[in-house]
Amino acid sequence: MSVILSLITALIAFLIAFQKPNLMGENQQNKVKNIALLLGISASLFSIYQIIFRFLVILPAGEVGVIEVLGKVQETPLNSGIHWISPLAKVTKFSTRLQDIKETVDATSKEGLNLNLDVSFQYKINPQQAGIIYQTIGTDEEAILIPRFRSIIRQITASYEARDIYGEKRALVAQKLREDLNQSLAPLGFIVDEVLLRNVILPQAIQKAIEEKLEAQQESQKQQFINDKERQEIAFELEKAKQEATRKKIEAQGIADSQKLLSQGLTDQLIKLKAIEATEKLAKSENSKVIIIGGGDDKLPLLLQNP
Repeated sequence: MSVILSLITALIAFLIAFQKPNLMGENQQNKVKNIALLLGISASLFSIYQIIFRFLVILPAGEVGVIEVLGKVQETPLNSGIHWISPLAKVTKFSTRLQDIKETVDATSKEGLNLNLDVSFQYKINPQQAGIIYQTIGTDEEAILIPRFRSIIRQITASYEARDIYGEKRALVAQKLREDLNQSLAPLGFIVDEVLLRNVILPQAIQKAIEEKLEAQQESQKQQFINDKERQEIAFELEKAKQEATRKKIEAQGIADSQKLLSQGLTDQLIKLKAIEATEKLAKSENSKVIIIGGGDDKLPLLLQNP
């Protein structure tokens, strides 16, 4: 429609620009012709631009295009880039980038407790199934995704107790939610990238009781860790004392063995021989002394120092 209006505007403008002079003054006539000529050229260029881009479509990165010709949708979508198309074709663009839906869902736990879940649902469309999405859902995919998203969350939380969702099984609930969503949405042309369970809000009394229990468990684990550490230190000290006792025992045995060998080697003959050798050295000394041979009870030389 805009092309037709542009062409009509250009035609009227050119007719005015090239009409014969009338009763108006020459200056006024020239001004009108110039304005009409400028308007005609602009409308013509705009019409040419629109006609060219009726045959040409440019898809930026992160988008695909679904072609519809006279109500018939082509199965193969257009990828990013420049494409020449039929002037009768209509191109609907879809983003292939990651989308994020944030929802706060009212759910019920296994034991019937009400809880609120803050959940992020990250997804993207399958580029090869953009035509299926266009035919079955249209361009407002969130109208289909959000109700399914909420329904699956409620189904999963009904299988877990509130303390598990709030505590140790929180990651398991998020993983289960991702798997079920992917199974449900993949046939529709969507890929579930991640599901993040950001926050779990329980009734205040239940939340306080769960927090107290978790604190008690953490304190018990802390005490257990301390006890284990103390036992390890005691065992280390016992092992150290045991090794020290073994070392001293080995050292004492070595000393005893050494003394035994030494006592066995000191015979009377050896002692007398050593005494004679010492006496000889003293006799050769320049110091004044008196040596009596055989003067003691053991028949060894006696050494008397001169006054």
